[in-house]
Amino acid sequence: MAAHPRFFPGQGPQPLAALLAAAEAQAEGDAERRFSGVAALAEAGPDEIAYLETAKHREALSATRAGAVVLREGEAALLPPGCLGIISAMPALAFARIAAVFHPSPRGMGQRHAAAAIDPSAQIDPSADIGPFAVIGAAAEIGAGCIIHAHAVVGPGVVLGENCTIHPHASISNAICGRGVVLHAGARVGNEGFGFTPTPQGRFVTMPQLGAVLLGDEVEVGANACIDRGALGDTVVGRATRIDNLAQLGHNVRLGQGCVVVAQVGISGSAVLGDWVQVAGQVGIAGHLHIGDRARIGAQSGVIRDVEPGADMLGSPALPVRVKMREIATVQRLAAAGLKTMSKKDN
Repeated sequence: MAAHPRFFPGQGPQPLAALLAAAEAQAEGDAERRFSGVAALAEAGPDEIAYLETAKHREALSATRAGAVVLREGEAALLPPGCLGIISAMPALAFARIAAVFHPSPRGMGQRHAAAAIDPSAQIDPSADIGPFAVIGAAAEIGAGCIIHAHAVVGPGVVLGENCTIHPHASISNAICGRGVVLHAGARVGNEGFGFTPTPQGRFVTMPQLGAVLLGDEVEVGANACIDRGALGDTVVGRATRIDNLAQLGHNVRLGQGCVVVAQVGISGSAVLGDWVQVAGQVGIAGHLHIGDRARIGAQSGVIRDVEPGADMLGSPALPVRVKMREIATVQRLAAAGLKTMSKKDN
């Protein structure tokens, strides 16, 4: 089905020309033809746009009722009669841009709820929205178009650039953010890091956590994810990095630009990830390691050594994928041989 109208009302209809311009795509058709929205390939109607994700969906393509489909040039011949082909080398990207025309990201409109608690010294752009029971601390700075949702907390001195969104019950302290930063519900940014030293009597003394968190432009932090502030120095998340739900970044972790950190990942203190690193679900990365640019870490891996740029790693402890797969194949062969030997003995 298309986007749920109760929760995601669309800004349509839109002319084909505007959609092609947004998608940076091409199509042969009436530039003024209007479309009402986007939908899945198997469910789209004649005034909706779908896209072909992979070759395995080609069967659905031949049966689609969509008015237009975003796809690669070589797949246009598979379209049913009357269905317009929108040609792009990257159909998913083009479709995302088209969907954003119908459903643009919300921007603040200057609404301020009477139940919000705002310190008088906070500097808030007139266009920012502040929801009910949100808390804005002393000397905080909130840029144009920001949206602070209900029960969110923006701590003293925090800086939010333009068009940031802090979702309900998220909190941010000791942090400076660029433009377009998003914290999803329940995210915790800027808390005290897990740093302490033992005493001779077996107690613990917390080490001072005196750094900040720096979030670059367009960083997104998933629901209930946690990013600790630096101890001495800062925790840094580079531009356009995406952090999924329930991930944990320890103090002084540094992520480059364009990284992807999937759910339930734990990155220990002072680990450094380069640009465009991908970390799959439930990975653990030990502290003070360096993960090179464009490295990829497979799900449930445990990383205990530095990783070279561009490497694909898997397993616990993490090894290069080819090495790990040979190891698995060897164990399987030995296990199979052992079972055959046991079967012969039983007979």
